Amino acid sequence: MKLRIGLGTAIAAVALVWPLFGCGGDSAEREAKIREDAAKAAAQAKPVVEEAGRAVKAAAEGAKEGWEHSNGKRLDVNESSEEDLTGLPGVDHREARRIIASRPYRDTHELVSKRVMSQSLYDRIKDDITAK
Repeated sequence: MKLRIGLGTAIAAVALVWPLFGCGGDSAEREAKIREDAAKAAAQAKPVVEEAGRAVKAAAEGAKEGWEHSNGKRLDVNESSEEDLTGLPGVDHREARRIIASRPYRDTHELVSKRVMSQSLYDRIKDDITAK
């Protein structure tokens, strides 16, 4: 089946579609409106994108620190300095001083049995410490 379109139908179709393609004098206005809308959208998105960038950077730095900290070396709770001990997750200066004050330890679990720290904190650091 062949489709035949008359000249009148073709002209009517072009007349309907003509304004959609911006072939008239207002295409510059449409382009300006599109640019303006795009600029507004970018301005609104900028703070969100910047915040996401900061979050990604913080996550990458945390991963790097974790990677470097887990280099297979464990801190000896009998010899480590206060500064070294505060590098452990959840150990602040107060906790580090308590660890040092209760030395020596035969094994790391004595940190809990001597009531130097809670079991939950010990569980967080047990893979990063040793008692020699």
